[in-house]
Amino acid sequence: MKVVILAGGFGTRISEESHLKPKPMIEIGGMPILWHIMKYYSEFGYNEFIICLGYKQYVVKEFFADYFLYTSDVTFDIKNNEMTVHNKHAEPWKVTLIDTGLRTMTGGRVKRIQKYVGDEPFMLTYGDGLSTVDLAELEKFHRSHGKIATITTVNMAQLKGVLEVDENNQVTSFREKDEDDSSLINGGFMMLDPGVFSYIEGDDTAFEKEPMAGLLRDGQLMSFYHEGFWQCMDTQREMEKLNRLWDSGNAPWKIWKD
Repeated sequence: MKVVILAGGFGTRISEESHLKPKPMIEIGGMPILWHIMKYYSEFGYNEFIICLGYKQYVVKEFFADYFLYTSDVTFDIKNNEMTVHNKHAEPWKVTLIDTGLRTMTGGRVKRIQKYVGDEPFMLTYGDGLSTVDLAELEKFHRSHGKIATITTVNMAQLKGVLEVDENNQVTSFREKDEDDSSLINGGFMMLDPGVFSYIEGDDTAFEKEPMAGLLRDGQLMSFYHEGFWQCMDTQREMEKLNRLWDSGNAPWKIWKD
């Protein structure tokens, strides 16, 4: 199953870092948060990635083109114009990097990669959030209910869209969040059927607005509740928090072996 990662936004709320690189390339423990997300998915057996690029896309492309330079020891024989990679660590990944436009909204980015997904269910998440969501259980739940969309919901006191869910885990409404609110929010880590593309108009469509509203209206939006670790990286403070967790040796999302 393919994993689509939204990695094309400007990251204006963390401009201290994102003026130099796209937000998914901001480092946690010396590696981009995008890499951490992919490592997490890979531990569940999801190794085919489609990354939706936009702002400073060349930074992401260069990272994967030169992946061994970031992860292995190398010897450069300047005289003979040769490079030898030592102790190379090859991830079991197939990574497709797609230019989805500089100012395209999230829904538009998803629409643009339709031909790469094909007629199959796929995972979708944001390139700036880490979690310990059980991806195997997420897939199992999604396949069990027969609806088009499943979103992972988390309970966080943050300024994000609020979701209301009934006893059958179907999303019944969503609205903008109040400062004192502590209801469920969309935590990313979604699983979608190809039917979702019919809910997206084009580049100017934010996935979190019209498509969500349409899925909700048609009874096609389900909630997979996650009560464990979840953290987005919208601000410098949140980036520092994630780095502290990594440096402590107790990063909850690090489930892979070195």
